Amino acid sequence: MTAVYNLVVLASRPPDWTHERFIAWWRGEHADLTRALPGLRHWRHTALDRALESRSEGWDGLSVLSFDTADDLDRALASPEWAAAVAQVGDMRGRRIAVMGEEASLFGAADQRAVQPPST
Repeated sequence: MTAVYNLVVLASRPPDWTHERFIAWWRGEHADLTRALPGLRHWRHTALDRALESRSEGWDGLSVLSFDTADDLDRALASPEWAAAVAQVGDMRGRRIAVMGEEASLFGAADQRAVQPPST
């Protein structure tokens, strides 16, 4: 199995933006800068549209940026491309949580095929 090291960002929009505007910005002009990060292997983004419970409300989107190693992520965070993406965010006044760690695949398509119920 290939190791993957992720930067996971959970973010909320600025108070004066709509959810739709924030997602369009994140997937549009902000993505144009972020895609250029050196060593970026994969980027998944989820536009959040509901929370499981009230204590989880208030978030608009989640990004998972994947790199081969922690060192590759560190190089990306030290790059001019990262500096440009951070500068573009500026003082948007939204909230974010940004965390990093190694990914482990616990269930996937191959696993799903293996647990199909028997035919009758």
